[in-house]
Amino acid sequence: MAINSADLAARVAAAVPSSGAECFVTPGDGAIEIAAAAVVDVVRFLRDDPDLALRLFLDVTAVDYQDSRGQIELIYVLRSMVSGERVLVKTRVDAAAPRVATISHLFAGANWAEREVYDMFGVHFEGHPNMRRILLYEEFQGHPLRKSYPYQKRQPLTPERDPIADPWPKKR
Repeated sequence: MAINSADLAARVAAAVPSSGAECFVTPGDGAIEIAAAAVVDVVRFLRDDPDLALRLFLDVTAVDYQDSRGQIELIYVLRSMVSGERVLVKTRVDAAAPRVATISHLFAGANWAEREVYDMFGVHFEGHPNMRRILLYEEFQGHPLRKSYPYQKRQPLTPERDPIADPWPKKR
């Protein structure tokens, strides 16, 4: 049974009226676009609905189009282990102050993926239990996958640390 994006958007809009759910077309996947404020409620509905059973979190990623809207797009990827169907949930956040609620309390696997999006794009996931860099060192300035990041930017030199004696730098 293939998940129809229009039907999915209608179900989500009925279950979470504040979501503003709309469908968009992607080949082979169910796909909806929602309001950023409704991310937690929509993802919870998709996980807990017995007909959809989207109980496997695959990824969250981001795209910075640097368009006139000044937004960063977040794409959550969920899968049903019952039907094998995959669903994309897209939302947009303001690029000047990118913030959205965490779903790490719904899916443990979202913890690292959200940290990666934070590290590379600067999107802050509110309520995340450990919102800090995961790929780059703490002193790194900026977020390198943002279109506004200067590609020739030099980073500050940092003293070498012993990863055994001092595995995590102290917060300043």
